[in-house]
Amino acid sequence: MINAPHPLAIDHVSAGADPFHNEDMVAVFEHEGVTDILVLDGATSVAERDYVDAAAGDVVWFVTQFCRHLEPQLRRGRSQADSVKAALADLRRDFLERTGRGDVPLHAWPIAAMSWLRIVATGPAHVLHAYCVGDCKTLLYREGSAVLDLDPYVNPQEGILQAEIERLTQAGVDATARKAHLLPMLRARREQQNTMAAPAILCLDPRGELAARTFALALDPGTAVLGMTDGFYRIVDPYQLQSADAMARRCVAEGVAAVLADLRHFEADRQRADSGAVKRADDASAVVCMVLN
Repeated sequence: MINAPHPLAIDHVSAGADPFHNEDMVAVFEHEGVTDILVLDGATSVAERDYVDAAAGDVVWFVTQFCRHLEPQLRRGRSQADSVKAALADLRRDFLERTGRGDVPLHAWPIAAMSWLRIVATGPAHVLHAYCVGDCKTLLYREGSAVLDLDPYVNPQEGILQAEIERLTQAGVDATARKAHLLPMLRARREQQNTMAAPAILCLDPRGELAARTFALALDPGTAVLGMTDGFYRIVDPYQLQSADAMARRCVAEGVAAVLADLRHFEADRQRADSGAVKRADDASAVVCMVLN
């Protein structure tokens, strides 16, 4: 747990499906009365090998180095979009220097989903400024009220992918063979994401402004903002072990690590956890930020 300065309390967890490899990241930065919370979900590589970091992997390199390059760009008066653009420009230079400038196929360029939750203290009040790309979840919890999905984004590619998985499953194709069948589709999609005019994902070389979803919301005392990757949200969808309300209440009351432990216990039963997803288990990360007063 990281304890942010009063009056915020922050609890977070991040763990790979493989205990030795995690492509998610949660980062917390404090400056000038601002708490910047980043939830990143690196997209699993569809390349045949790693090009930048053979030990940790290119996706891990991408999410960790993005945070490293973003931190010096953080300013209270600077927009999140401008900070992201500057960090990506620096990171792209590193990538090209490390890979020989152009020797990496586009489907191997790493990408990630990100929810950047900026909480700004303005006198006694706190305001959330969110900047979101990709399919991480952001929820709002208030005691006695229904949990609100602050960013109800639906990945348009997910339905196409799930339909193809269902077709292969019905044809008797096992999980290992499914991945091989899906690889051309996944690589074509990755190339598209890396060349879009307005990318809806964090990528190294955006051709234009990122198509980020942004919103602002005042936060009352007793309110909690929850950010999580889709791997953590599996406990709600697709596993349906808990409702979003119940999951959020448990995260606030018991801590995100306890909820993650339940998720991993369920996924350890491989037969039950085989929900038709490409991966039986996923890296999972979550953060809770509670406004105390």
